[in-house]
Amino acid sequence: MTDNVANPMPNVVSGNPCPFLRALVANAIIDGRSIALDEIARKIVAISALPGDPSALPFGKIRFVALIAHGLAPWALWRTAREGLRPEGLRDGPLDKHGAGSRTLDVEGRFQEAEFGRLAAFGGDKRDDAGAIEPGLDSADIVRMMDANFERAKGARRAIDRKLMDGEWPVLLQVMGKGTGAARYLSVAELRALIQERRLPARLVARVG
Repeated sequence: MTDNVANPMPNVVSGNPCPFLRALVANAIIDGRSIALDEIARKIVAISALPGDPSALPFGKIRFVALIAHGLAPWALWRTAREGLRPEGLRDGPLDKHGAGSRTLDVEGRFQEAEFGRLAAFGGDKRDDAGAIEPGLDSADIVRMMDANFERAKGARRAIDRKLMDGEWPVLLQVMGKGTGAARYLSVAELRALIQERRLPARLVARVG
């Protein structure tokens, strides 16, 4: 039996290139059209850790990332501050790596099986807190994957793209990871559910009520 909830909202547009935000929209945790910056920051803080857990993501940092997601020009910042984050309008924004990432979703938002297989190959067998073994990627695996992705994009990448990766996969490990400390890992099965089916682990959904 899987630890994921069913996707009640399958039509997530290609304008949202972020698998995690796509899943938040599909599970009706956030609105795909617009969401106030304070609201999305609160929800991501809540979903990132149990109440009182010091590993929860910082509210201010999440809000800042949401603020710049649609552009750094004064008019773009003003509109985002006023209207909120627009998840369906993130494609081609400052945070879009344009193929310098994992490429598990193409520009139309379609799942790419071969690219997901490549991603999974960077990992190996991991042990969860209950002692079960499953394929996963720990912190070291994720760094190797990000370095390889950046190298693959040589000639069609920005210097900032490697920094953007540091704000993506390690943060996803913090939010969705199983296990603790250096043994914490991202489950390959849960990553597939997130990216391909836009499903979140039920333990995360429960945190936002």
